[in-house]
Amino acid sequence: MDVLIIGSGGREYSIGYALKKDENVDKIYFAPGNGATDTLGKNIALSDFNELANFAKESSIELTIVGPEDPLVNGIVDVFHEHNLNIFGPSKAAAQLEGSKVFMKNCLQKYGVPTAKYLETDSLDEASSFINTMSTPIVVKADGLCAGKGVIIAPTHADAIEAAKNMLSGESFGDAGSKIIVEEYLDGYELSIFAVCDGKDYVVLPAAQDHKRVLDGDEGPNTGGMGAYAPTPLIDDELYKKVEDRVIKPTLEGLKKDGMPFTGVLFIGVMVVNGEPIVLEYNVRFGDPECEELMVLIESPVSELFYKAATGDLANLDIKLSNRYAVGVVLASQNYPYSSSQPAEIIVDEIVHKELSENSYIAYAGVSKDEDGTLLATGGRVLVCVGIGESIQEARDRAYMLVGQVHFIGKKCRTDIAYQALAQ
Repeated sequence: MDVLIIGSGGREYSIGYALKKDENVDKIYFAPGNGATDTLGKNIALSDFNELANFAKESSIELTIVGPEDPLVNGIVDVFHEHNLNIFGPSKAAAQLEGSKVFMKNCLQKYGVPTAKYLETDSLDEASSFINTMSTPIVVKADGLCAGKGVIIAPTHADAIEAAKNMLSGESFGDAGSKIIVEEYLDGYELSIFAVCDGKDYVVLPAAQDHKRVLDGDEGPNTGGMGAYAPTPLIDDELYKKVEDRVIKPTLEGLKKDGMPFTGVLFIGVMVVNGEPIVLEYNVRFGDPECEELMVLIESPVSELFYKAATGDLANLDIKLSNRYAVGVVLASQNYPYSSSQPAEIIVDEIVHKELSENSYIAYAGVSKDEDGTLLATGGRVLVCVGIGESIQEARDRAYMLVGQVHFIGKKCRTDIAYQALAQ
């Protein structure tokens, strides 16, 4: 089959990388792709949903996979369905789970899914009154999409009120903060759990853990993610069952009952508190950089997972998952996440060790090419170095060996990815 991938980041590169090795896949197109995706397929400069649907029709695309949240929240799946095209992702209505934190929290409450105590409001006075009844720290979230950065963990009541004020005024996140969520802080450890859904059935992929903060030891500001690993030993069969019974099943049943059956990836941000899963948030697409690790842990043809989910046929999927581990380390630009950086040439040393070349890969993200075809670091998160191994330690060692093979001015990364798992 021929496949179209919507997006331009490391997540989309990793999906293309997995499909490139899939014997069911002939041609891969990226819209718009990045400076390295043209090594996997063809980049097309289209963004209008109807134009993309027409391209898919004219090119006999059998499956479109949507990577990022923006097109999902804005209804690309509905447009493709109007054209009778197969597309992997939720409808615009179901994508509100990520498009609006208020909608998401209200769904959790309605469907009886465990979540933190919260208030939704567009009033600073109301927010302030609620904040003053809470224990610190306090979590303040902008309602709309903020590229993973719309969450403030405030250490004091005054800081929480200031965060609420800056969001509601539009100073922090523009229109995305016109409504906010104020919620209790949960003390536990966080996991990323991904359920691939077809509207009625689902498949749970290995749980991952990502590292949001920019500095070692989980210090500094939140980012889009500085690294991840999967599967994590911080979850067992009992906890998986709790997530399925208390979170996934009631959410999918509730959405279906409310007329918006969920198709695509339900990304569950879970905080585990005293062995109990409490939902922090839902996203409606693969996490980035978690996707970069998960794709190499699927041993059966990846195209079958996406296609059967998009066509309501997961009940007939025979998925085979690796028993190995994958660790991904993000290489970021010099000024990330504070400001943009100057473009810098990327040089990758020839990998002479067979063991490393066969058990690692680079997922390119914030990259472009100049007129001479030189690959440049032009984004905040430039690429992800992924190592695979029989243990987390082995996968981590290979990921950092690959980091040493990649060079560009201003390159920076965390040196402690997967530290929580290795401390077990």
